[in-house]
Amino acid sequence: MFKRISIFLYGLVSYAVFFVTFLYAVGFVGNFLVPRTMDSAPTGTFGMSLLIDLGLLGLFAIQHSVMARPAFKRWMTRVIPESAERSTYVLASSLALIAMFALWQPLGGVVWEISDATARGAIWGAFAFGWLLVLLSTFLINHFDLFGLRQIWLQLVGRPYTNLPFGTPGIYRYVRHPLYVGWFFAFWATPTMTVSHLVFAIMTTVYILVAIQFEERDLIAHFGQTYRDYKARVPMLIPFTRRAYDRRSVTVRARP
Repeated sequence: MFKRISIFLYGLVSYAVFFVTFLYAVGFVGNFLVPRTMDSAPTGTFGMSLLIDLGLLGLFAIQHSVMARPAFKRWMTRVIPESAERSTYVLASSLALIAMFALWQPLGGVVWEISDATARGAIWGAFAFGWLLVLLSTFLINHFDLFGLRQIWLQLVGRPYTNLPFGTPGIYRYVRHPLYVGWFFAFWATPTMTVSHLVFAIMTTVYILVAIQFEERDLIAHFGQTYRDYKARVPMLIPFTRRAYDRRSVTVRARP
């Protein structure tokens, strides 16, 4: 029983760290409410600061992608309990982001700045929409499973974990990756685009587009023809760019 409680508490702490990190990320990218943001005053030379920022982004990309691969998951569950695997992934991702927040080197310079009040309000609305879409997307595919809470609860009560079935709830009927669409809005919608923000937005966009290829490969391996058919029917990121299809769906769309 001690082991079950320990895993449960570990999962709760991992989720709490993620939740605080997510909230901090909103302020970090949007440049408000947090002590150190993406566009704080530059403290180093441009070249060295750029190398540090690219290294931090690369560190997060490697961690986030490598730990999500099935082969790495199989290796990790030889070391830690399977019920704690997702919580460990969530915690590691949060720590990589915290390192980015702490060590990020602002670059200075303004690429564009929107001064019209109405336009600025619309852009901030798009920024908020992006973060809300990210959260909504996680709940549509089962937020609690995605962040390891379902796994630690099931092991606490002594019930076996079962994979979620594939489904296309809500916006998943129109785009395959609404969560990534939300990130695009969150990262690109800004009335003042600085050099720091532009580097961040470009690199995260490149990472997302590459990560989608690996993720879909894993989804095909997991769900087979079901996902191939879904991929053929539904556009990746831009809705209504393919012909209409049968919108019947089940309750959830499972992650791999």
